[in-house]
Amino acid sequence: MTVHFIGAGPGDPELITVRGLKLIEKCPVCLYAGSLVPEAIVKAAPDGAHVVDTAPLHLDEIIEEIKAAHEKGLDVARVHSGDPSIYGATAEQMRRLDALGIDYDVTPGVPAFAAAAAALKTELTIPEIAQSIIITRTAMQSSSMPEGEDLATLGQSGATLAIHLSVRNLGEIHRQLAPLYGEDCPVIVAYRVGWPDEAFIHGTLEDIRGKVRSSKITRTALIFVGPALKAGKEFRDSALYDPNCVHVLRPKAKEKSV
Repeated sequence: MTVHFIGAGPGDPELITVRGLKLIEKCPVCLYAGSLVPEAIVKAAPDGAHVVDTAPLHLDEIIEEIKAAHEKGLDVARVHSGDPSIYGATAEQMRRLDALGIDYDVTPGVPAFAAAAAALKTELTIPEIAQSIIITRTAMQSSSMPEGEDLATLGQSGATLAIHLSVRNLGEIHRQLAPLYGEDCPVIVAYRVGWPDEAFIHGTLEDIRGKVRSSKITRTALIFVGPALKAGKEFRDSALYDPNCVHVLRPKAKEKSV
């Protein structure tokens, strides 16, 4: 018996991996985060499968479902939104399974920031503008941020920031980042990426809070901040395909003799 932690992607049911979908199709037990996982993905579970929405359950209740499956020798598809490695609350489940001696594995999924960048047709790492992406959040009702991971510290990098779970904290984001990125730094709020009601709100650190407030978005949104978002067409080409960039797969061409 194995518990398969599966990343279902951000919302579009076609953005699940082939392996993830095959596991759901064959597991007789499916536990899924109902508020974030598309119903179409759960419908792939086999006929007669025990399918449970874990959104209203606490950790102990989820583990009891897994223990019951384990006692019957039934594989479990534990389906999370996005990728299980990012704000998935999977580590605490794995810790419990380790203590119980229950086997598990992990199938990655498409993270929200990658799906949002694809929908926006943008690259988040632009040559000589931003070559790093920082995935982070702010402290609100959830656990506090570790020392050194506040936005004022992370923002000193000038990297592209992908800020999760913080759309109701835009005032604090502005306060901490404006001195570092500037009031006119572009911000994009990506709402329910991959769902039918997907939406993107474009603004700056100065005005994005008002725009989001007008839209009445209060949850399920990702916030991009950084100069890479306004690069447009004004940036140098990457060295990756530069004819003068020589590497093992593209050695320097021999000069033709005259």
